[in-house]
Amino acid sequence: MPHKVALARLKLTDFRNYASASLALDGRHVVLTGDNGAGKTNLMEAVSFLSPGRGLRRAAYGDITRVGAAGGFSIFAELDGMEGNVEIGTGIDTGDEAMARRLRINGTTAKTVDELTDHLRVLWLTPAMDGLFTGGSSDRRRFLDRLVLSLDPEHGRRASDFERAMRSRNKLLDESRFDPSWLSGIEEQMASLGIAMALARQEMLGLLTRLIEESRETSPFPSASLQLSGFMDGQFSRPSVDLEDEYAATLAANRYRDAGAGRTLEGPHRADLIVHHREKQMEAARCSTGEQKALLVGLVLAHARLVGNLTGHAPVLLLDEIAAHLDEGRRAALFDLIDGLGGQAFMTGTDHQMFAALAERAQFFTVADGRVFE
Repeated sequence: MPHKVALARLKLTDFRNYASASLALDGRHVVLTGDNGAGKTNLMEAVSFLSPGRGLRRAAYGDITRVGAAGGFSIFAELDGMEGNVEIGTGIDTGDEAMARRLRINGTTAKTVDELTDHLRVLWLTPAMDGLFTGGSSDRRRFLDRLVLSLDPEHGRRASDFERAMRSRNKLLDESRFDPSWLSGIEEQMASLGIAMALARQEMLGLLTRLIEESRETSPFPSASLQLSGFMDGQFSRPSVDLEDEYAATLAANRYRDAGAGRTLEGPHRADLIVHHREKQMEAARCSTGEQKALLVGLVLAHARLVGNLTGHAPVLLLDEIAAHLDEGRRAALFDLIDGLGGQAFMTGTDHQMFAALAERAQFFTVADGRVFE
């Protein structure tokens, strides 16, 4: 069983609709119930800021600060983490023109928010993700990269460096500056980073696919088959140095085409995650809404198990409206599966009776008008 990472305290100041809020937690799962718009998802969004990035809503920092607040927002958490007990504080100061997120770990300013992955991994599933299989490929790439990031914290840095190099190349092409020495240097950097990104994605999908296959008989959810498409399809069994040389050559050959298009037309930024319902042998995009939701839940929970298996520490799960539209039996099976992952999960709903099957395995809180009551 992976080590359980659990929050013991969560404190918010001027975050969304909370002037201030404080939750004392005992390591069990956390159930937040209340009317729509009460602030349940806001609490989970605050927990999502204990990971790199802009949280589960990907909102601009200025939009997160409570309306009427004098400064920015702050989040403070105490937890039993991957390196023991730790205190984490993060937030922004609206007086800072750069609006950069600050992070302090045990009272010491962190060099980068990537240091959060030394202490916990946070995964989430929200209703906004229900259209993942039918929406644009950019949403699936973002979902895929968060899966990879939870296993390989360097993946985010590689992706941002690739985007930076690609923007530089696009600018040179747009300005008709076809200097071969400049472009070749940038393209070699893009090839190194782009192939590393693609291989990390491929490796994670291979691990996840094997785990899904092993748990098909015991999971209450349909199984997903996964594959990447859109960038060097079927070639990743070859040595990475050969793949880098080929991609760099492709970029060089396509300079005039990319200049005309105004963007780079080939690369990991064009890849797509293709998901099939394994039992029905059907693309997820063609499945019913209920089947798509079940596939997504099963996929996220399988990934959570993979993270626990590979890191030795169960992730913190944020599951927004997870029990909606499930019958009593399916809800009970879902809660048993979540509990079996060995971590702490935050769940929301409008009716606490939907979570009755959790019984003593969870703390129950009522959320109303920016206040929280146990």
